[in-house]
Amino acid sequence: MAKPEITRREFIKGIAAGAVSVATLGVLQGCEYSLQDSKAKPALGGGAASAIVPPEAVSGLTFTPGTYEASAKGIGGDVKVTMTFDEKSITDVQIDVSSETPDVGGKIGDQMASAILQAQSADVDGVTGATVTSDAIKTAAADCISQASGTTVQLTEKEPEVSDWLGTAPEIAESDITETLDTEVLVVGCGTGGWIATMTAAEEGAKVIVVEKNEGPTAVREDIGAINSRLQLEEYQTNPDLAIDKMEALQELVRYGSGYVDSDLIKVWIDNSGELVDWLTDLMEGTGKWKMFLENSTGAGHGRDKAYATGHSPHLFPEVEPESDRAAATGAALNETFTQFCEEAPGDVSFRFSTAMVKLEQDANGKVTGIIAQDRNDEHYIRINASKGVIMSSGGYSTNTQMMLALQPMTMDMKVTYSKRGSFGDGSGIKAMLWAGAAMDPTHAGMMFNRCCCLPTETAGYKTQGEYFWFGEQPFLKVNLNGKRFCNESGPYEFMLHSMVMQPNHTYCTIFDANNRKYAEQFEEVGCCRLFPFPNGALSNRSYDAVWANNEDRIKEGYIIKADTLEELAEGLNIPVDNFVAAVNRYNELCYKGVDEDYGKEPHRMTPVDTAPFYGVRTAAWQLTTLDGCRINTDMQVIREDGTPIEGLWATGDCSGGFFANNYPNLFTGLACGRTMTFGRRAAKIVAHL
Repeated sequence: MAKPEITRREFIKGIAAGAVSVATLGVLQGCEYSLQDSKAKPALGGGAASAIVPPEAVSGLTFTPGTYEASAKGIGGDVKVTMTFDEKSITDVQIDVSSETPDVGGKIGDQMASAILQAQSADVDGVTGATVTSDAIKTAAADCISQASGTTVQLTEKEPEVSDWLGTAPEIAESDITETLDTEVLVVGCGTGGWIATMTAAEEGAKVIVVEKNEGPTAVREDIGAINSRLQLEEYQTNPDLAIDKMEALQELVRYGSGYVDSDLIKVWIDNSGELVDWLTDLMEGTGKWKMFLENSTGAGHGRDKAYATGHSPHLFPEVEPESDRAAATGAALNETFTQFCEEAPGDVSFRFSTAMVKLEQDANGKVTGIIAQDRNDEHYIRINASKGVIMSSGGYSTNTQMMLALQPMTMDMKVTYSKRGSFGDGSGIKAMLWAGAAMDPTHAGMMFNRCCCLPTETAGYKTQGEYFWFGEQPFLKVNLNGKRFCNESGPYEFMLHSMVMQPNHTYCTIFDANNRKYAEQFEEVGCCRLFPFPNGALSNRSYDAVWANNEDRIKEGYIIKADTLEELAEGLNIPVDNFVAAVNRYNELCYKGVDEDYGKEPHRMTPVDTAPFYGVRTAAWQLTTLDGCRINTDMQVIREDGTPIEGLWATGDCSGGFFANNYPNLFTGLACGRTMTFGRRAAKIVAHL
């Protein structure tokens, strides 16, 4: 079947090519670090570097026999490479990736070791979806070669092939397919949407197979956005100001997407999300372990941007303490509850973990009949036939550097890389649907949070390895790297980040003082930005105390600067002292006046910076996931460019499109999760009854 045309492809191609030529984007297949800056010490016999040798000359080197080791920073910690040499070759490679994410970078050690040994070079291709770990391995391996040869060897800075990120569907020989399975409903991906689709299909009595590339289910988001659930309707009786007008919600979401959305698709969420939450509430509270809470607040003094009380969060009882364990415990308990539901449901559910979809299969008429998958443990291929249909819930493409550079280069300027990276989506599900003839969203969308930071010597960008900074979303004073205030700091998280891109080095500093706890409570934030319980007792995602403990770590590590004077703070942040002091004085003047004459921030969020100690940190984006995907209709069927459905194929979640564009409307708390669950349930009900 001919490869489909992608609306954005040629347009972005030109932009990305220009960006690559200017920025020398070498991370995808190459490495950004110079080995001359390496701090690794030779283990045996490493002489002083006598010259810098290009990669193509490595095969001509001679080595001092022995074993050498080196480390480089990966996404979760240091990656260690140990290599053994005889006089003319590399004879053994051992790689320790235990610091990396187990199901991603933590799985590629043997693969990369084999590639380096076979190539007799560190200059090998990385593993898609594990770019940072791949680059760390190659950096450390090149260091080992330098030690053994006495010559500094540098990796090639290769430009990523962003112009053809889609490629073509792989050809799998029939002789390589050694296992065949049959089912009625096939769910690809066991996360937020996959779980709900699986549970619903099982509830409807269907035979279901679930394939998941990771070793177990992925994390389920616990903020679930809905309109007119029972909990909301009850709340409206005492707090009528929280009631949500459906037409207003529709218009606001269309406005957020600048019209690049399917209004009918949004209406499906508006009209069906309440039922989804009611079903989940009954299911979970029926176990005696959970209670569903409505986050009943929209913040005080809405100001420029209205918030909507759409968030629903299940809480375990008794609560898990300490709070830092709550997220992990909640995720594990959700998986346990959902698994038990599947076991007790009328249908028949089986799970295949560590199994990655390779491609969709279609008959002569283009109908999707199933998939070819690969077992990630022994690498054998599996054909799975689905008589009723395939439901894709395979995630976005945030870990696929090639797709990100091609489709969202602006996002790559905003984000930093760090260990809590969010989605594991590598775009494989989206690419498989495109190969099958699907249409792609015409513009990008992503979920970006200003919850990361970088050192005072660094700036934002995907090549920078930063750290976690949950406090970043609080609407404190923000200044650019010239020390000047530049926008209204209050509003949707991504608005702040977009404003940041317009500033020097697309980086800004968050500034706060000793009164930050009082001010954070005064801000009356909503959603996952809130650090204090809601009026009805619903817990916030994170408490102030837990977040401040994290801040203390960032202070020790040198990310957050703590100072007794504003001048000292500016020096620590590497920004102009005079500009900064003038900006703070002007801001304080407006705070005391109670009116933001410069940018119009709400009075209750105008909090002065006048009490030592003072704090500042260079802030950047955490990319949770991408939100643009393959187009679907209101029955969740994947559609072609002409709007016709691809028979046998449905989708939900981050691999599906039509709902978001340009940015994420985070003031509808839990919208992405609510959309994904609502659509997963709708798709499963339709497919199960075919």
